[in-house]
Formats: sequence, structure tokens, C-alpha cells
Amino acid sequence: MAKTAIVLGATGLTGNILLKMLLEDERYGQVTVFGRNSCNIKHPKLEEYIIDLFELSHYANKFKADEVFCCIGTTKAKTSNKEIYTKIDYGIPVEAAKLCKANEIGTFVVISALGAKKKSKIFYNRIKGKMEVAVLEQQIPNTYILQPSLISGKREEFRLGEYVFNALMSLFKPMFRFGGLKRYKPIAPETIAKCMIWVTNNAYQSGRIESEIIQELGE
Repeated sequence: MAKTAIVLGATGLTGNILLKMLLEDERYGQVTVFGRNSCNIKHPKLEEYIIDLFELSHYANKFKADEVFCCIGTTKAKTSNKEIYTKIDYGIPVEAAKLCKANEIGTFVVISALGAKKKSKIFYNRIKGKMEVAVLEQQIPNTYILQPSLISGKREEFRLGEYVFNALMSLFKPMFRFGGLKRYKPIAPETIAKCMIWVTNNAYQSGRIESEIIQELGE
């Protein structure tokens, strides 16, 4: 029997790629998207709800699937207000995990970040770390927390920090092929999306998955 999936963050770089992969994957019979904007895709397997994601709990009766993929995330450049930033990067994924628990959805996949730690002095890493802890507390049987390095790829908005970092990575690319530096190598959104689908279909061990493992699984 074909599986059903929910995608959060389907208009983002990785989420949009993931959505297209799921729609073309014969193992999935229906893909439901919750988002504040339309993903502008027409497909017989796609069901879309345009909602305020801060009120995701209000749609608990619609939040039903075999697997949930959460690609929600923002940046300091897009969301400078730390309270709103926290509501997006912490609040939405954690609420989604709670709905998984309540609705007995056994698989939850969420994108976090390399370096995420709940006691980090870096605000971004600290929020991601706290999110990871709260998600794991739900004890969803198959929980996969992906911790990618900087995500490469063309975005709608220009991000100076990412542009500079990617330029440096290109310059020193040979250094990031081996040893401890390998985990910091920028990773393509297509690779992350492939990894998300792979772990849910291959009984991969539940828990955190760091960037270099994402790279291996998503190749």
C-alpha cells in the first residue's frame, strides 16, 4: 500500500526539492503540504493547506500521515526579531512533533543544523539544539534529525554570509575532503532531500545525522 506524507516548509529551497521528489516517488500515494504560501505545484497526489503555521495545532484533525518531513527554518537576515525567530525554528518543528505523537505518526524527519546545542553561546545553534531536545522528548519511534552544514544552492534572497562562505569553501575545497573538516563541507539541498527519503525507507537508526553522513546517504 502506498504511503502518505506531510511536508512543512515546501516553499523553501530544500523543502521544495523534497516535495517534488516525494510526488514522483511511487512509494507515496499522497503528499500533504501545510504552509503560509502556495507551493504552486499541481499534482494529483498533492493536497495543500494554506495556513498560519504558528497555529498548526488547530489543524490536528488534518495532520495525519505515515511520515512527516519538516524543512522549516529561517535566518537572522530574514527574521531579525529573536522572538519570531524562535517561534519559527523552535516552535513549529516542536509543535509538528507533538502532533505526530498525538496522532500516532511513527516517523518524523526534521532539518536542524551542524553545531546545534541547547547550551551553545550562539543563538542560532542554541535554538536548534533546544528544538532537537524537545523533538526527541516526544519519543516518536522513527525520529531523524538532520544536521547539515551550510546548504548550497540558489535562493530567492541574497545572503552575504553564505556567499562569502561558499566562496571560501570553493577556494579551499581540497581541504574539506578529509578528516574533521569534512563535516563542514557545504551540502546540496538535493542531497539532503534524498537522505530524508532514504532514511525513512531503509529502517535507518533513529537519532541525529551529521552532515558527512547526510552526504553519504544522499548520494
